[in-house]
Amino acid sequence: MANDVTKPLLDVLLGNRHDPVPVWMMRQAGRHLPEYLELRSRAKNFLDFCYTPSLATEATLQPIERYDMDGAILFADILLVLDALGQGVRFEKGVGPIVEPVEPGGRLNKVPVQTAKERLSPVYETVSRVRDKLDQSKTLIGFAGAPWTVGLYAIEGRGGTDKNTARLWAHENPAGLDLLLDDLVEVTAHYMAAQAEAGVDALMMFESWAEGLANDVFEQIIVQPNRKLVSRLRELGVDVPIIGFPRGAGTMLPAYVDATAVNAVGLDTAISPGFVNRELPDRFPVQGHLDPLLLLAGGEKMDRRVIELIEAYRDRPHIFNLGHGVLPETPIKNVERVLEIIRNRAK
Repeated sequence: MANDVTKPLLDVLLGNRHDPVPVWMMRQAGRHLPEYLELRSRAKNFLDFCYTPSLATEATLQPIERYDMDGAILFADILLVLDALGQGVRFEKGVGPIVEPVEPGGRLNKVPVQTAKERLSPVYETVSRVRDKLDQSKTLIGFAGAPWTVGLYAIEGRGGTDKNTARLWAHENPAGLDLLLDDLVEVTAHYMAAQAEAGVDALMMFESWAEGLANDVFEQIIVQPNRKLVSRLRELGVDVPIIGFPRGAGTMLPAYVDATAVNAVGLDTAISPGFVNRELPDRFPVQGHLDPLLLLAGGEKMDRRVIELIEAYRDRPHIFNLGHGVLPETPIKNVERVLEIIRNRAK
């Protein structure tokens, strides 16, 4: 790879500002794209889709080809780790993920860590294929689910719940929960390290279910496992930037940033720019955080909010993104409009 090619998104993660602000969107490869739906129809099921490098590579690249995004995020799923650990993951249409629940003791040790890592080798092949095809100016982002979010599915056995069963674990079975989270830290660290070795420029930890937690529980099951995961990645020789995304952290976001040693933080829809700029270090990179429902609605209100977010973070390193993922019903023209606003403001 040529050394003189700038990757704006990666440069922001390293602490520098760019104009125009680099942009990508969570779930940018997904059901709002007709080409994705056609590609998805070629796979036997969703796991087959994720584990087929030719298909996963094409899905990763589709939003780059259509929108010229600054970042491509690996097409995979946060529950692949549980599948590799032998927890019987499957995806049912209209239901979502179904997982064999973890035993009461909390251990996820049916399969050795090295074996689980090797079972995920198709993902690393996808990274390598995307790396070979991706324009040198684009940043390739690898990812995994953060420990609590993945552990929640292992405890509850399915998605679409109110999360109360898993939260109750945090109160009634703290020792078992710590074992579960430690197991996930270790296997996830090896999984993400293998992605880095295969060629990703940055890594993102999706802590999608960090909301609704008391501050002491947040410290136990969000902050400490994320800190351990970042530390373990560094021990394994990973030197790429790491983005944390503790969705719903609210006022506990500064403590998360301070304790985990992430290089950047993803911002959810509900957090306010004023709070972020007041409570986070001035040069700390942030990513976010347009409301996906506003992207779905479009119109002048969306236009104003895009400009507000750009202006709010103009003095710090900022990557434009959403507060969560692109919704399947989102019109392509609305995504194109956001990109037009961002790019025209720099002219």
